Amino acid sequence: MSRPRFDPVIHAPNRLQLCALLAPLEEAEFQTLRDELEVSDSVLSKQMSQLAEAGYLRLRKSTFHGRQRTWARLTARGRKAFAAHVEALQALIAQANGHHPKD
Repeated sequence: MSRPRFDPVIHAPNRLQLCALLAPLEEAEFQTLRDELEVSDSVLSKQMSQLAEAGYLRLRKSTFHGRQRTWARLTARGRKAFAAHVEALQALIAQANGHHPKD
């Protein structure tokens, strides 16, 4: 079994937090994500674009009362990549706590 590896697309703090917020959800609205991450619209938009370009995030736009809203969800590929990244982080934590992975 190969050793888990960090995913550089996910590892950036805002993208990691964004994936963590979306992981238990089917999808979430842009404003909700922006407020939870406490970032500007432009920062969130850039982070979402990078995840979408990697195939990890799918965006959906809808119009509600004449106002366009953007919804985001992790793709199956994104969920798999996030789970692998979390596994790599857990292995790093275990190592820091003196536990060595089994070869």
